[in-house]
Amino acid sequence: MSKRPELSLLFRKLGAASPAGFAAGLHIRFAAPLVAVNTYNPQWAEIYTVNAYALRDPMVAWGLSTEGRIRWSEIELPDPFDIWGQAAEFGINYGVVVSCGPISSRSIVGVARSDREFTVDEMDELQQIIISLHQLSEPPSELTPAQVEALRCIADGDRHAAAASKLGISESALKARLISARTRLMARTTSEAIQRAKEYRLL
Repeated sequence: MSKRPELSLLFRKLGAASPAGFAAGLHIRFAAPLVAVNTYNPQWAEIYTVNAYALRDPMVAWGLSTEGRIRWSEIELPDPFDIWGQAAEFGINYGVVVSCGPISSRSIVGVARSDREFTVDEMDELQQIIISLHQLSEPPSELTPAQVEALRCIADGDRHAAAASKLGISESALKARLISARTRLMARTTSEAIQRAKEYRLL
């Protein structure tokens, strides 16, 4: 069964608890997350991306070095690019960062509100939601032989008909294997599934 409905429910809960939005990177590996969701003001998200602020953000730096949770205002790291000052122009005034998981597969989530600091109880709730997101989005440790065969054929450049013929199965059976592989890898496309399978050394 796909984990997407459960992940979607948790993201809705996270959104409800983050009045000014959130940015989540789950299972960050090789500097890229397995799952990324950003609900901040789109203009701010664009500025953040264009300026590569993820590489300069004290919140991210804290999350990479520490597991746990902390209010942004309590992070004692320099902010030479005034990222938080710029964010405040978009109503992102107060926030919390939660970091969990091993450094090789770390999840870092920042949540924000415009009116006040988060309470301890709210931070507890956020941390539990984010830990659940991290656990639920854990990358698979293996694929079935059928899934690997199907992905490998497409990765080698075979079209569906040729891949199905090579494996001695129908095109519909091949497509079913590819769909199941995408679901297991939480990938939207077969190309994305192939890339993730390679990153996880499953292919």
